[in-house]
Amino acid sequence: MFDIGVNLTSSQFAKDRDETVARAQAAGLAGMLITGTNLHESQQAQQLAQRYRHCWSTAGVHPHDSSGWTAETADAIRQLAALPEVVAIGECGLDFNRNFSTQQEQELAFTAQLALAAELAMPVFLHCRDAHQRFLTLLEPWLDKLPGAVLHCFTGTALEAQDCLARGMYLGITGWVCDERRGLELRDVLPLIPADRLFIETDAPYLLPRDLKPKPASRRNEPAMLGHILSTVAGLRGEDIHWLEAVTDNNVKRLFGVDF
Repeated sequence: MFDIGVNLTSSQFAKDRDETVARAQAAGLAGMLITGTNLHESQQAQQLAQRYRHCWSTAGVHPHDSSGWTAETADAIRQLAALPEVVAIGECGLDFNRNFSTQQEQELAFTAQLALAAELAMPVFLHCRDAHQRFLTLLEPWLDKLPGAVLHCFTGTALEAQDCLARGMYLGITGWVCDERRGLELRDVLPLIPADRLFIETDAPYLLPRDLKPKPASRRNEPAMLGHILSTVAGLRGEDIHWLEAVTDNNVKRLFGVDF
């Protein structure tokens, strides 16, 4: 198993980061992709990926932090992306739900990062919330210039999934699918995703699977919970868990060019 979305730089892991990684490995994880969401955290993510075996990282600026995008940020991300641990540009995209940065700022930073990924021939690690059509409009001109793209933490509709799949994108599925209240629509979407376009992820420390028993006292999600998500996804798709694990691992190797 490989977790493509771990926010290991989060302060929630400050006291037991080593133990968290050890628990993940003991739970059967073969590797992790540590998410960079701004310049500082992208630098931290790269350092953590260097520190832990079979870990890699992304480098980019999340739409929430887009107001801080500058030419200097772009240069720093470019330098970071040259390091062997960094295998994707992102997390980047649009989030019109909260608008912590203005929509104009988000669009500028998103387009700049797509251009950077195209320049460096790197895949992109994407975020989209309440911005589907504008997201596709900005992304589409770049897709044939990129080696690949994954929309991480996908929670959209069947139509949105089909729009992304038709454009050759991968979709990342989290423990959202384990929520019997909010995840019902996503459960219906799951069978529409070809196995060779599917990733699994925890988005730890967020999105603790609601049906996990017993729940940790901290209510914090961890990469060690990835097996629970994989089992749920395989069951909902009617697929053998070991087969799906092998397919999703191969997807990781194909998109990110890593070996684990």
